Amino acid sequence: MADFLTAAEAARRLGVKPATLYAYVSRGVLSRGKAADGRASLFNADEVDRLARRGRPRRPPGVADITVESAITEITGDRLRFRGLDATRLAVSRPFEEVAELLWTGELRPAREPWQARPAALAAGRAAQAALPAGTLPLERLQVIVPAMAATDPLRLQLDPAAVTAAGRSIIAGMVDCLPSTVTSGPGTSGPGTSGPGTSGPGDPVAERLWSRLCDRRASPGLLRAVSAALVLLADHELAASTLAARAAASVRADPYAVVGTGLGAVSGALHGGASLGAETLLAAASSPDDVPRVVAELLRRGEKVPGFGHFVYRGGDPRAVLLLDLVRRAAPKSGQLAVADAVLAEVRQKALPEPNIDFAIATLARVAGMVRGAGEAIFAVARTAGWIAHALEAYAGPGPLRPRAVYTGKPAADGP
Repeated sequence: MADFLTAAEAARRLGVKPATLYAYVSRGVLSRGKAADGRASLFNADEVDRLARRGRPRRPPGVADITVESAITEITGDRLRFRGLDATRLAVSRPFEEVAELLWTGELRPAREPWQARPAALAAGRAAQAALPAGTLPLERLQVIVPAMAATDPLRLQLDPAAVTAAGRSIIAGMVDCLPSTVTSGPGTSGPGTSGPGTSGPGDPVAERLWSRLCDRRASPGLLRAVSAALVLLADHELAASTLAARAAASVRADPYAVVGTGLGAVSGALHGGASLGAETLLAAASSPDDVPRVVAELLRRGEKVPGFGHFVYRGGDPRAVLLLDLVRRAAPKSGQLAVADAVLAEVRQKALPEPNIDFAIATLARVAGMVRGAGEAIFAVARTAGWIAHALEAYAGPGPLRPRAVYTGKPAADGP
């Protein structure tokens, strides 16, 4: 029977900090078990010794190795867990609000009351985004809504946990409710399995309110479940770029609005939350499934990657994408947009390219639902705000600034006069 080491023993044997040890686990370098009580981590002694003899694993080119201890999210292999609970199971069994509370407090409990922003915050956020040009993408609107709401909150620097979680609920509600409604009252607004236009109010779940800001069709039950699941699946993903940026801001005691604003800036990047816009553009470029080979071939001919495929963490496939695509297929099996997405999947697999990721899945959801351009980015940003607030809570309770050090590679110092 194999011998097992505690986390402290394994870290000592490898000569690394505990945070680095857990980084090895998240990168698949080490496996981890649980003690009989289900709480303490155990490591196979033989596996640790083999790693010690081999030396520290090299990180991929261009990827910085920054580790932070956190009790929020765990990624092991192809599994994602929030506070120890499987995120894909939560996505089909719990609403976004409950999962956000789990991330913030560690407790999975129903929301006591609907999430709402104060009237002054709503007025400021709506006015700020209304001044933007027509055609401004939803994520770009969110980037001006949040600081506008912040200016109306004189207590935003109150950083105790209760105040921060209350701010988180208000910020997310305000982000959604300040977006312009796309719902119309005219004919011809029905989508797959729908019966005409619909509206949502401040007492409705976040998923329903967000739908009415991104789509002018009444939500079918199946597609609305898919939006709710997407919000849960995207709520946190360990130290993704936007979360690291948000956590760094919180570590110097930036207020929750500033933390979220920092995250919104980073998440817009084309290699992060903005990747779904590229996948939406890909799907929109194909007029039918028969047109997909041409669209994919043109991308590859230009030396570009097919957006929405491959993931730095999930080498065997993104479990979030698998679940979300399945929900969309069940909700709208006869959708022409789904047929295009499936044709893209078939073409990419024929070329032995990587598996689809969550960006392709939310782009498919947005296209099938008939949402506005850039809807995937907005779903991503609203969802990930829950994670940014969770990491802010940890950072506020921490010792101080998150301050990585750089390795200087410039010109050597010139001594002398």
